[in-house]
Amino acid sequence: MIPEDLRYTAEHEWLAPAGEATFKVGITHFAQDSLGDIVFVQLPEVGAAYQAGDALGEVESTKSVSEIYAPVSGEVVAVNPALEGAPELINSDPYGEGWLVELKVADSAAVDALLDAKAYGELTVG
Repeated sequence: MIPEDLRYTAEHEWLAPAGEATFKVGITHFAQDSLGDIVFVQLPEVGAAYQAGDALGEVESTKSVSEIYAPVSGEVVAVNPALEGAPELINSDPYGEGWLVELKVADSAAVDALLDAKAYGELTVG
């Protein structure tokens, strides 16, 4: 359940290329599975800028509320409008329709420094 072509953080976010210096960001299958049924998502405004590690939103489930962290520094250029009415997309399709935001990254090399699928798998499975 860990796509090979994505990059990951230890906080369970993923990044996928979405254009020139732009990446889709979401939470991993491991994260959504740990959270349980997701009932609400708070996403940032388009145009907001974040540094790597900054909280940029929240995911609320029937179990808890978890912050979403910016995996790299950048500017939000899109948010997933489908999540407003259907936050459960994060549970059903975390690597597809359940994406959260698109970031225009300040430094593409920072993406390369994130975990690859093998390293993320070792972090979550051991």
